[in-house]
Amino acid sequence: QVQLVESGGGLVQAGGSLRLSCEASGLRLDYEAIGWFRQTPELEQEGVSCISGYNVITDYADSVKGRFTISKDTAKNTVYLQMDNLKPEDTGAYYCAGRWQPDCRPAVHEYDYWGKGTQVTVSS
Repeated sequence: QVQLVESGGGLVQAGGSLRLSCEASGLRLDYEAIGWFRQTPELEQEGVSCISGYNVITDYADSVKGRFTISKDTAKNTVYLQMDNLKPEDTGAYYCAGRWQPDCRPAVHEYDYWGKGTQVTVSS
C-alpha cells in the first residue's frame, strides 16, 4: 500500500524558512518521481517542485526558483522541500504526490497518489 505523509508546515514570518518532509512507503524513490504542489487560500493549485527518479533531475516553478530546494534521501524514503525567503504568497496547503514513472510532469492528473497535505502560512 502506497502512503505519503507530509510534515513540517507551520506559521512563519516573511523572510523565514521551513523544511517540508514527505515520507513515502510502498514505493521506491530511486525510481518514482515525487512532486510538491500547493493550493492557495483562493483554491488555486500550483505545481511547486519535482524530483525525478533514478536520474535525480529537479524542476521548480518560476515563482519559487532560487528560494526552494527539493532533495531526497532514498535510505529514509523521504523527499524534502527546503523553503527559504518565504513570502506571504507562498501561503497554502502543500501536498506531495508520486507517480509510477521516473520523470517529472507538471500536471496534477499525471500523479497517481497523494498525501493529505501540510499547511504553510507566511505572515507579512
